[in-house]
Amino acid sequence: MAEQSLVEEGMNPSELRHLCEIHMMLLKGELEKLQSNISKGHVLYTLIEEHEFILSFLKELEEVTSVILEMESYDENRREFTRVTELIISILDAEPHHKREEDVLFPELEGRGITGPTRIMRLEHEDLRKKKKDLKELSESVAELDFNEYKSELKRLSNAICFELKDHIFKENYILYPTALESINEDAKWDNMKTECDNIGYCTFTPDEWK
Repeated sequence: MAEQSLVEEGMNPSELRHLCEIHMMLLKGELEKLQSNISKGHVLYTLIEEHEFILSFLKELEEVTSVILEMESYDENRREFTRVTELIISILDAEPHHKREEDVLFPELEGRGITGPTRIMRLEHEDLRKKKKDLKELSESVAELDFNEYKSELKRLSNAICFELKDHIFKENYILYPTALESINEDAKWDNMKTECDNIGYCTFTPDEWK
């Protein structure tokens, strides 16, 4: 709530990134404790592990964006420009992850009266979908744009996606998923949910051992 208030007052979200990282560091043990109570292949275990991949994409996107922002002009031979496109495609490839949440996990929670967190997560999914698609379009048209305008838009979208998606993952890992594990305590229900998740499918980066 404090971070959101600062953003609404005009602070650049990128300036708050370190706070999210500190939160994750402090609560890392809590996430490991949650995973110790479930097995590989469990719906939540797979979602948590996919988050780690997404966070690694975001970390590299921040680094590549920082390098590009220091450049004076566009150079088609620089690897950073194609890397932005590759990274945003990888982030967009997380769509099956979000669909499993929206179509399997969220409805089960909502059926048990837990509607506030899922409503917020759905809204954030939609907002992030637009930003991710906008960054993909931007990255694919860099050669046609004024370079300073490109850098300005890259900074805006990359900062927003990295901050908002990290924050989103934090809330799911440390609020939504523990709530789900506590409220859905029937093994048969989790087995049924796993079957539904299998039918939806997985991300291109999801290892087979977690499916």
